[in-house]
Amino acid sequence: MPRRRMIAIAFLALVLIAAPFLPRGGDDSGPDGTLSSSDRLAHATAGRGQLTPAMQREIDAVVASGRTAAHAAKGVHPSPAELVRSEVRCADFEGQQYCLHTGWTSRPETEVVAELAASARVEARQQPAESTGDLDLLASLRQHARLTPRAQAAADRAELTEAAASVAKVWLLRHQLQGIPLPEGFTDDHPEIQLPDDTGAGTSARAQMSATTVTASPIPATSPSPTATASPVKPAWKYTPTSTVLRRDRVAEQAKSYWCGPTTMQMIGWGWTGTKRTQKTWAERLGTTTNGTAITDMVRVTNRYTGWDRDDRAGRYVTLDISDWTYPQWWLLNMRHYADYRAPIILHPVLLKRFFPYLDDDASGHFQVGRGYAKNGADPNTISFFEPWNQQRFDPSEPYIARVQWRSAYRSYRANKAHFQHNLGV
Repeated sequence: MPRRRMIAIAFLALVLIAAPFLPRGGDDSGPDGTLSSSDRLAHATAGRGQLTPAMQREIDAVVASGRTAAHAAKGVHPSPAELVRSEVRCADFEGQQYCLHTGWTSRPETEVVAELAASARVEARQQPAESTGDLDLLASLRQHARLTPRAQAAADRAELTEAAASVAKVWLLRHQLQGIPLPEGFTDDHPEIQLPDDTGAGTSARAQMSATTVTASPIPATSPSPTATASPVKPAWKYTPTSTVLRRDRVAEQAKSYWCGPTTMQMIGWGWTGTKRTQKTWAERLGTTTNGTAITDMVRVTNRYTGWDRDDRAGRYVTLDISDWTYPQWWLLNMRHYADYRAPIILHPVLLKRFFPYLDDDASGHFQVGRGYAKNGADPNTISFFEPWNQQRFDPSEPYIARVQWRSAYRSYRANKAHFQHNLGV
């Protein structure tokens, strides 16, 4: 046998022997094909949890503080800043903070209220931009303040109860994407957490691992450290070059200038059921008025009327403040949602021409359906979203805007952070 052939055969034999021990690239499994505890947690989702007595006491306290504020303000027309201070109140659930009308945030309550009060003062003085249907700050708070004290308390309690039941999802997102260590005993305390097994199916965290395999020391949610490295953050290079959800032909433009919320929900719901419900139906479910739609209602309706919140998809959707998120963390969130969760994101940008070149005029806060990403090598990364706003429908002299968009991921990040609430539905 020729010497070259003998060498080739010997080399092939060595490769076959060593194959089980070679690195597997993007594969998260171990040498035996099983997922490690940290890898399972990196892919975990969370459904609706149970309220604890501590959560209930916190809800009662925040609701009671609202009644006190309403009684003190009876017969008084508060200034925009005073309205913010009375309406935007925060609760602490297991070290994570939820603020009424705003969502989950890592910022101190004083900072949240101060920033919103400043936004409210500016909004009260300035002529509003062209509105597409996002409920602006003052309209939202005034709408709530006009309710009777009993109705206000009921609305606050319902919002806080929904939030408290979703705290595990918030901890997981901050752990998986920002590297925040989990509280000790986290998986024992939250049986609603679903971890993938080696077949890809989900089972409860309790059934798969003990708390000691997945926990770390808790840190205050009010001062998270984005540089923490205790969590199994799945890096960007492990994701496929591109991934999308939702069929590109199941799209619609908003029929009314203030219906970006109902149209966004129409496309999200259509993508799940395959049935196109009317925008009017979604407007009724969302409680949309001529002032627009609140993002907290977008999240509530997604959880109630679609299956995107299932354990094998995104888990329970939450309203999440991203003001402390870096662009790489935002990019990972998009890839995780579309490639791992196979579920859309409720994007919440402000429509400004510097972020969206297809606009003829700057416009208001807005909703879009995030549905895909593409890594473009040396070129900038892009995300895909469904755009409900077509300015030409309301002004024929303006350019047409297509429903399916592929745009700069970084500009989308900046547009969402530029919104006064800095939040998403994820």
